[in-house]
Amino acid sequence: MMAMDLLRKAPVHPFVPEGRGDGKHVLILGAGLAGMAAAYELGKLGYRCTILEARDRAGGRCWSVRKGSTHNETGQPEQRASFDEGLYFNAGPSRIPHHHALTLHYCRELKVPIEVYNNINESAYYFSEGAAGATGNGPLTNRKVRIREIHNDLRGWISELLAKAIDQNKIDTGMTKEEGQKLLEYLRAEGGLDIDKLYKASARRGYMEPPGAGEKAGRIADPYRLSEIIASGLLDPDFYNVAEYTYELQMTLFQAVGGMDKIAEALQKQLAGLIHYRAEVQAIHNLAEGVKVDYKDRDGAQSIQADLCICTIPLPVLSNIDHNFASDASRAIDNIAYVSTGKIGLQFRRRFWEQDEQIYGGITHTNNQLTQIFYPSNDYLSGKGILVGYYNFNEKARMTGELSYSRRQELALEKGSLIHPQYRQEFETAFSVSWQKTRYNLGGWAIYSAEERQTLYRALLTPDKQVYFAGEHLTYLNAWMAGAFESARSVVAALHSRVTGQRFSYPAS
Repeated sequence: MMAMDLLRKAPVHPFVPEGRGDGKHVLILGAGLAGMAAAYELGKLGYRCTILEARDRAGGRCWSVRKGSTHNETGQPEQRASFDEGLYFNAGPSRIPHHHALTLHYCRELKVPIEVYNNINESAYYFSEGAAGATGNGPLTNRKVRIREIHNDLRGWISELLAKAIDQNKIDTGMTKEEGQKLLEYLRAEGGLDIDKLYKASARRGYMEPPGAGEKAGRIADPYRLSEIIASGLLDPDFYNVAEYTYELQMTLFQAVGGMDKIAEALQKQLAGLIHYRAEVQAIHNLAEGVKVDYKDRDGAQSIQADLCICTIPLPVLSNIDHNFASDASRAIDNIAYVSTGKIGLQFRRRFWEQDEQIYGGITHTNNQLTQIFYPSNDYLSGKGILVGYYNFNEKARMTGELSYSRRQELALEKGSLIHPQYRQEFETAFSVSWQKTRYNLGGWAIYSAEERQTLYRALLTPDKQVYFAGEHLTYLNAWMAGAFESARSVVAALHSRVTGQRFSYPAS
């Protein structure tokens, strides 16, 4: 019936509020994903939208750094990217979980092609750096170790310990003998235990010499002892299996082909003429009817009035803008914290991680200032490439952010060379971003305590008179593009219900 147009197709991610906006003017502050998605949906409903954006580009943190990209941070000169044409790295979001249906919906609707993002790669490394001669350094300290070796050895040793405890009736689980046998069978398979329920190394953890033709059966190394792994710091939080277990990071993940900014570009094309760039908001004031915003652009001081306003400005930035919001909203704006975080993109003249070390995508984890090295999940087997030389957070990101651009580059090369000695010879150019030092962000994404979710967070979920607040910071999807999209739709639904007198909520049940 659908093929014959006798039955309407159900939308993939339904959002079909009834009624029209009748030309009501909505002023949107910020042309990030939340602001643009709100304008896109409001436009479908007949609203007139104006977007003020402080930067000279759209997308906000959804930004892919390319040749000629520029960036300004407090206390730093302007930085200009000199990557080769066609190369890029995602300074902001880089991954789309398969269950973020709304993000994927917009990719589909806006015709943004996606490809698989390889988030988990057992061939990448763990690197536990320790000071020479320091107490507690183990035999694996200051040595790169394939993730698969640690994962399989830990799985094996823990399975062996549990199997022994079950054999000796040392676990009070209330299991029958038959249930215990079933669990032992599982542990033998899961941990790769032998017939005596002992862990011995197998091909699961890789080869010292790979198998091949003729008599080349391959040679397997002995496993690392559990005590060696613990003593070397490889059971510390820096090396927990977050990538495997965190819901948002479970495969399959995706990325936009050619850079995540393709999503922002696709929205921007739908909003031609609506975005006013280099328009820095100075004041936001609710009026008896409507809202007035003062801003500064190339031509000097300006003012604009509208019926309603959607403010997507990051809260640390909004905190420094004059406004007449109620005390609860003002308190929330001033007190919601954002995480410190930064990345650096390193361009190399060849993809040595693929050619020399068989690493195709995935993440190397460290306990030093780098925290993580991300390998590209695109353009495999090509010539040059850009990897993310560090992706760090909190205190490590704050310390790195205080460095000059050249010192950040040197840090990435110095620490990265401990893992990949090819760095120095193959390196060409770099570009770094510290989000807490970036003028129109002042942080990566919002973070909340349980108490703040009940107080500060809730204070911004309802409009302050004519001003609605939107962005990832007003969802439980902080740091994700899906947070911006979900917040935008929620606010559009609330605003449209107010204008039309309907009761339309998002998401619809």
